[in-house]
Amino acid sequence: MIVRYWAGAKRAAGVEEESVAADTITELRDLLAARPELTKVAAVASFLIDGQQAGEDTVLHDGAEVDVLPPFAGG
Repeated sequence: MIVRYWAGAKRAAGVEEESVAADTITELRDLLAARPELTKVAAVASFLIDGQQAGEDTVLHDGAEVDVLPPFAGG
């Protein structure tokens, strides 16, 4: 699957996107959290799969596009 990073997640990852293998959002979150530069982002990010909100138990499929979205501030 392709993981795309946005805003602060992109800055932390140092790349706009990359290929990652995981079966669920929980597994993906754990993989990202194991990387020191992404530990904080992984703890608070929300995830979209192919543009749809994903929960922790959401199963990832081959070819999925997963967006990693850190919390956004605004008013």
